[in-house]
Amino acid sequence: MTNTALRETAFPDAVITEAIRWTEQAGPLDDAQALRTAASRTADAHGQIVERALRLGERIGLQAELARARHWAPWVLLTLVALIVAAGLGLAGNVVGGGERHINVIVALASLLGLHVLTLLLWLVGLWVPFVSFSTASLGWIWLSLTARVAGGRRGQAPLLVRAATGLLSRAKLLPWAFGLVSHGIWSLSFAVVLAAMLFALAFRSYTLSWETTILEPAFFVRAVQALGWAPAQLGFPVPDATAVLAAAPGAANAGGQRAWALWLTGCIVVYGLLPRVVLVLWSAAVWRSRRKALQPDWSEPYYRKLLARFAAMAPAAIVDADPGRTRGALPTGLPASELHDALFVVGFELPPDMPWPPAALPAGIATQVQRIDGSAPARRALLDQLAHVHPRTVLLVCHAASSPDRGTERFLRELLAHCGECRIWLADAPHAGATQRWLDWLRDTGLERVTAGDRLDVSLQDGVAAP
Repeated sequence: MTNTALRETAFPDAVITEAIRWTEQAGPLDDAQALRTAASRTADAHGQIVERALRLGERIGLQAELARARHWAPWVLLTLVALIVAAGLGLAGNVVGGGERHINVIVALASLLGLHVLTLLLWLVGLWVPFVSFSTASLGWIWLSLTARVAGGRRGQAPLLVRAATGLLSRAKLLPWAFGLVSHGIWSLSFAVVLAAMLFALAFRSYTLSWETTILEPAFFVRAVQALGWAPAQLGFPVPDATAVLAAAPGAANAGGQRAWALWLTGCIVVYGLLPRVVLVLWSAAVWRSRRKALQPDWSEPYYRKLLARFAAMAPAAIVDADPGRTRGALPTGLPASELHDALFVVGFELPPDMPWPPAALPAGIATQVQRIDGSAPARRALLDQLAHVHPRTVLLVCHAASSPDRGTERFLRELLAHCGECRIWLADAPHAGATQRWLDWLRDTGLERVTAGDRLDVSLQDGVAAP
């Protein structure tokens, strides 16, 4: 994973990170290896948390579950769209498919717009009243739930991923807009299909459009038709006047009156059904684009603050500069060749506890001594006593490349050089070229250019390092 200091976390990675947080609510996972890997892959604190979560997610199957959900999501959406469109065609068929070809315009309008108006009002209430949520009644939530069920079944990790995803959407104030984008899109497509079916039937068949009542006054229908027809009239749709409304009894209206009624019904469906959904699709898409960068975990959560502290504790100490006014010590010249023995000491110096020792890449039998010291004063003294007794030609010091040298390292190298012919450093587990270069710069700045360092064991062993 590359350094993420200057970019936001991708939404799938953020979902995995949040899912791991919810998983660890029941108890921490074994993350020793994941922590080390994350710390070596990136220097960005938040990026380290995400990398750790991705490693843990791979282990418990979160990425595989998310991949299955992303694979099935388009197919579930297409199935849902097909069902809604089929339902819309069924409504259109009920309106224009009657054997008597008689359409009660008020009943037709109520049947085509009733459920749409109800769900739209619920969505608007949930949008403007934060503590009220009707998201579970939206087509977007139904799509997400069906996708989770298809991808993960009853025992998968899908519920955990759904909880993480909806939590991120809620924090970014995008939950109603995300579900709305899906829901309004399906409704828009459904209305387009209904209008196409109705216009085809009205264009090539003869229908009688009227209204009927038992208890309502005719004036009610006059006012209702005029009120409902105002908005469509702004788009050029005709509105029957009072005379036409009162004359709209079965068989009483002429062909021109029937055409006005048909266009009025079509205009009402366009203005009160299709157009609001299309506008809301565009609005939801615009809000999504403007807020999607906020789809990040809440790094101020105590859970994340604890992880940040753990990563900070793992960070190597900064290189300690030379003391002010202190002159750089002279570099020991090493022992003359006549006092050296053809021996190779391989010494692990301040290596992480989990690093295997001896190194697997070290050829068998090449070294006279292979040992590991923790960097404490007694351990250093014991090693220096051995070197003073043996006087080896070469000492290969194995250091952790991600660690940073300090004054103690410098003093130890100077003491070591006084008891051997030459010293070389192998930088094990170098995460990137920058770590190796940091050591090379430090050796130059401290006057230890004579000590060669590299991140390849074969190079560190060649040129003058002979088997005993």
